[in-house]
Amino acid sequence: MFEQAVPIRKAGYSSHKHRPESQVRSGLLEGLKRGETVLEARGITKRFPGVIANDHIDFEIKAGEVHAVLGENGAGKTTLMNILFGILKPDEGEIYVRGRKVEFKSPLDAINLGIGMVHQHRKLIPAHTALENIVLGHPNTGKIPDMKKAEREVRELCEKYGFKIDLNARVWQLSAGEQQLVEILKALYRGAKLLILDEPTSVLTPLETERFLKSLKSMAKSGLAVIPFITHKLPEVISVSDRVTILRRGKVVKRLETRKATCKSLAKYMVGREVLFRLKRPKVKIGEELLRVENLSACNDKGVLALKGVSFSVREGEIFGIAGVTGNGQHELAEVLAGVRKAEGGKIVFRGREITRASVLERLKVGIRYVPADRVGVGSIGGFSLSENIALNLYFDKEFSKWGLLNYKNIRKQAEKAISEFGVVAPNIDTKAAHLSGGNLQKLILARVITKDTKFLIANLPTHGLDVGATEFVQNRLLECKKEGMGILLISEDLDEIMQVSDKIAPIYEGKFVSIIPAEKAKKEIIGAMMAGASQGKICNRGAVK
Repeated sequence: MFEQAVPIRKAGYSSHKHRPESQVRSGLLEGLKRGETVLEARGITKRFPGVIANDHIDFEIKAGEVHAVLGENGAGKTTLMNILFGILKPDEGEIYVRGRKVEFKSPLDAINLGIGMVHQHRKLIPAHTALENIVLGHPNTGKIPDMKKAEREVRELCEKYGFKIDLNARVWQLSAGEQQLVEILKALYRGAKLLILDEPTSVLTPLETERFLKSLKSMAKSGLAVIPFITHKLPEVISVSDRVTILRRGKVVKRLETRKATCKSLAKYMVGREVLFRLKRPKVKIGEELLRVENLSACNDKGVLALKGVSFSVREGEIFGIAGVTGNGQHELAEVLAGVRKAEGGKIVFRGREITRASVLERLKVGIRYVPADRVGVGSIGGFSLSENIALNLYFDKEFSKWGLLNYKNIRKQAEKAISEFGVVAPNIDTKAAHLSGGNLQKLILARVITKDTKFLIANLPTHGLDVGATEFVQNRLLECKKEGMGILLISEDLDEIMQVSDKIAPIYEGKFVSIIPAEKAKKEIIGAMMAGASQGKICNRGAVK
């Protein structure tokens, strides 16, 4: 509640009950003037067992600006934003909204004051229309919502901020970028004057990203305050934000105006050392064919055909990059190759032997390894120690298992060696995997799957959600594997990563490869257009390719 007994909630109204319109917002953020301080955090401190996530952080945002918050995985960004939105309570420190001290008991208190948050993972109902999702849960809708009035009001918001979206389309019919706009409109419709955006461009195509960044600038010009907190897409930070606050290990290490920043300087403040942004793909003699895929098809979890007859091959020392927005069949392709999803049609040949119906164990034994996109739910077991997670790929090896009994002495030795080699930061190998940051967890998975016996690596979104330091490590490790003669299938949404690391690039759209292009002939804008469904012929006709 406010100081001087000015409450956010009116007496007699529960946060879970419907309240009249006059009590929905306090009006504290109405009539903001550009440059006026909207929110200020002073000395915010939050402790969790064994770690200080936020250590006396001071932060402010002004009306009409885009203020980016940067930091490595585990730097404390999410904790800080969750505190500012009322999801977490600080152990120490104070929050001021337009100069008045406030205390958030729940996110509803923040919403009532005009603070909105758009989470990285969509919280929309796919079967409902965009408009229905926007008005869902709004305290003014009542038992029988006036959808015509709501549509008129939402369209006014769209016109004000330059959003283009079909409000009557089902959410599942919308692109990732359009779904992002629905989330933003939902917050704006509830009266948000300050928007917190979690990794706002993580699943967008380059074209959608460009449009979205323009929308952010438009919102800021209208007087909104916007906080996008981004971990690795530093060029976007430079292009769209006015100021940057950088966190490292729970503390603010730098505040600066974006016009004075470069990607290199931002990365150095985030990581504490120089970071190389231009990877040099090593010249490696491409060897014999390792993997050949012919007309491969597979269904998704709903039983709908998601992968539709793709064909390609990968050779020794070659990185085959698949560029596409999530949901276009690449996830199904990775799982079919790893043996955890059934192929509906087609053929997989590995080193001259058909393995289409081979088990996961058979594929492990011939040197096929898999880095899944979901490193928490699929790639690791949180309740297992680091050594136990390493053992998940060793149980069939006679050096580590005999007559069904694990040789824990050898497993621990291997775990110590792997964790040291891959730079996993943890107290010891008995630490639970659930206690690792995203970057360290990914290093643990790579340490498990990249061994002397690995011949072919399936890497599905290996750097997704990682900070610049961890991303650099993973990318360099993939290039090291290439030098060692390993064949790699790299699936990524990051076009820069695909362009720098891959030898061949296959944009995928609706379960099919639009084309397969040698890396030296690939152009970023063309690959991006193909990811959105444009065919090579159409691009050529428009003059993008000569």
